[in-house]
Amino acid sequence: MDAISIALIGDYDPQVTAHQAIPVALGMIAEQSGRNVQFQWLPTEQIHAETALDHFDGFWCVPASPYKSETGALRAIRFAREQRRPFLGTCGGFQHAVLEFSRNVLGWDDAEHGETSPDSPRAVLSPLTCSLVETVDSIQLVAGSLIAKAYETSEIHEGYRCRFGVNPQFERELLTHRLHAVGHDSAGDLRAIELTDHVFFVATLFQPERAALKGHVPPLVRAFVDACAEQRP
Repeated sequence: MDAISIALIGDYDPQVTAHQAIPVALGMIAEQSGRNVQFQWLPTEQIHAETALDHFDGFWCVPASPYKSETGALRAIRFAREQRRPFLGTCGGFQHAVLEFSRNVLGWDDAEHGETSPDSPRAVLSPLTCSLVETVDSIQLVAGSLIAKAYETSEIHEGYRCRFGVNPQFERELLTHRLHAVGHDSAGDLRAIELTDHVFFVATLFQPERAALKGHVPPLVRAFVDACAEQRP
């Protein structure tokens, strides 16, 4: 059986809970599905124009930003988007998926992340009104979305470790193109997005991978792996 090859975009840190959870989640899914699921960490500083990415079946941009190289992370996200490879972004991956779309689809060359460029007039990511560090909240999912199909329900509860989200000042403009809001929390704030013209491009501000550390298979990660398997040549 040919292996499913997944790139983990991010700078591995064994102290980060999400980084502990991701290999566990992928291992559980491999065992349950009988698939050979392999993954490789891609340090953002090592992602350059000449970096070979074509052999990966899917890309997961993982938590724990700011990354060592914002440019490297955005390069890999752009590859996944343009080459229609399944993509999952969680926490920092959500934020950088928004940043990549802002710059390379909307043409906002001055788009920045408020964590690294707080004074930018086009900070598309800004501090959350209420920091979501080690909190759990409900999320309402849009019917028919990829994420709703993955969870097979319209309301979920997930955990966060996050301080930045989409800047409300730019949210309307961001979501008028192919990027759609598919999840909102109990306060009505944006927590999940999808690209409608892509085979699988989902990003969440919450960290579904954490469920694996409690012995539960994360439904969204399973859907991502399924998409990687289905899209292989």
